[in-house]
This record gives sequence, structure tokens and C-alpha cells, in this order.
Amino acid sequence: MPGPVPNREADLARPRERKGSDVQPVTKGVLREVKIPNADRDWHPIARRLWDSLKSSGQADFYQNSDWAFAYSLCEDLSFYKKSGKRSGQMLQTIYSAFERLLVAEGDRRRVRIELHEPEPEEQSAAVLAIADYKKELGLAE
Repeated sequence: MPGPVPNREADLARPRERKGSDVQPVTKGVLREVKIPNADRDWHPIARRLWDSLKSSGQADFYQNSDWAFAYSLCEDLSFYKKSGKRSGQMLQTIYSAFERLLVAEGDRRRVRIELHEPEPEEQSAAVLAIADYKKELGLAE
């Protein structure tokens, strides 16, 4: 999606209000089980590092098998590019543009209104806190 990177939702003065004509129906499908292929051992180290980072990045929560196949193909192309002695700026730009479709960079995600946030800190459940209070009242707490 071309254009400037939008602000994060939290940075906006008020949430976006959608006008009636802006609301588009969403066609929904069922997520399938995902099997992430292993990286090719012969890839250039940069392509392998990018592949490994994709597996541990938050946007991978949205990836399906076709996305992983596309990412694999792009890493194969990136590896070929990095290993070749004759490099083309146009080829590199094409590879980078394709990675935008996988929402690899934060700006790419924000353009399609996807934000990754820090995980919420785990709080103790009410039952655990009640047991701790009960032990304290009985004088059993440490």
C-alpha cells in the first residue's frame, strides 16, 4: 500500500471513525495448520538470518503455508542475489518490494493497520491471590 506510514493507533487523537461508504464487508475463511519449512543450508548468511527472524517475528502469527512458501522463495532469490558477483539494483529493489507484501518491516505493517505490541505482563489469578491471603491470615505465609 503506497503512501506515508500512518501513525500508531495509540498516537491518534481519536480512533478513526469510519463513514458508511468506507465500511467494506470482510470475507472470512478458516486458518489451516501451518508447517514452516527449514531454511536451505546453502543460503547466503543474510538470507538465512532473515528467514530465522521471520519465524520468531510477531507478523508470523498471520502467516499461512502460502506465505511461508512465498517467503522461502524470496529468501532463495535474496541468497542468489547476495552470492552472485554481478548485482542488479533493480533485482534487489524487486526482492525488497516483495518482502513488503509479507509485512516484514514495521512501516509495512502500519500501512495495513497491523501493530505489534509488547505482551501484557502476566498477573496472578484471583485464586492464587486468595490462597496467599488465606495463608497469611493463618500465619503460614513465608
